[in-house]
Amino acid sequence: MPTWNVFVTRRIPDAGLDLLRDAGVNFEVNPDDRVLTHEELMAGVSGRDGVLCLLTDVVDEPVLEAARGARVFANYAVGYNNVDVAAATKRGIMVTNTPGVLTETTADMAWALIMATARRIVEGDTLVRAGEFHGWGPMMLLGMDVFGSTLGIVGAGRIGCAVARRAQGFGMKVLYTDSAPNPEISSLNAKRVDLDELLRVSDIVTLHVPLLEETHHLIGRRELALMKKSAILVNTSRGPVVDERALVEALKSGSIAGAGLDVYEDEPQLAPGLADCRNTVLTPHTASATIATRNKMAVMAATNLLAALRGEKPPNLVNPEVLTS
Repeated sequence: MPTWNVFVTRRIPDAGLDLLRDAGVNFEVNPDDRVLTHEELMAGVSGRDGVLCLLTDVVDEPVLEAARGARVFANYAVGYNNVDVAAATKRGIMVTNTPGVLTETTADMAWALIMATARRIVEGDTLVRAGEFHGWGPMMLLGMDVFGSTLGIVGAGRIGCAVARRAQGFGMKVLYTDSAPNPEISSLNAKRVDLDELLRVSDIVTLHVPLLEETHHLIGRRELALMKKSAILVNTSRGPVVDERALVEALKSGSIAGAGLDVYEDEPQLAPGLADCRNTVLTPHTASATIATRNKMAVMAATNLLAALRGEKPPNLVNPEVLTS
């Protein structure tokens, strides 16, 4: 059995590391629970047969050059915009991801943010803990009804469809916008409309699109101005899909009622003033943070990596052209 040399850029659940261990892989894990600097990443990948990396790792030309000779970069994430896939393909390096595994978990998180933002849960929790709850009052922390409201889903992929399924139990009218009709979400009585109409009509707008050139700042100052003043925006997709500075302006001016965010434009930094907006629920990119889901992601990433090292086609290869280039 060959002994492969692998670098894991940050500690992942043991379910994935155990697979590497059982396969006889000689692997090194970044000992610090933090994102490596660019220089540290280049040093870590040098001389390796494979790399198991995270969405927070910027795998660009210099990193790929430092990893010359590596067979695979197995990304522990659904998205892979952190990897220069074209540059990897040019060097004959396979790139893999972990799709599908976090669909339901992320949809749950989107709903947690919807409910928490609409019903002002965090504001209420803060008030009680501060000793400022002096008894029930008819005008205290008035929020919005979720049941029977209109939900606008931007992006009707796996997660968008999962969010729409949950909306059935709330008797909601569901709108969606996507580049093409989706029979699955349409079967849930969701109506396809353009983005502007969705923003104008929806009480809740939830984002489920990948980060592409055309989705960067998809929601900006113009789009926020189209939304109802009583509406809320939820983002569990990618931070740069929203112009965060424009969002802060909208939140502070009352142009929209609130926002629930799990991702940020310049993560982990927040746009100036965002943390001061009381009409927000802000979570630290934890949409996939359940024990079961993170274990599945670890197993999938390790399985992809091992397949590539064995000379097989990984189950989740994002650049299949590398096999014929």
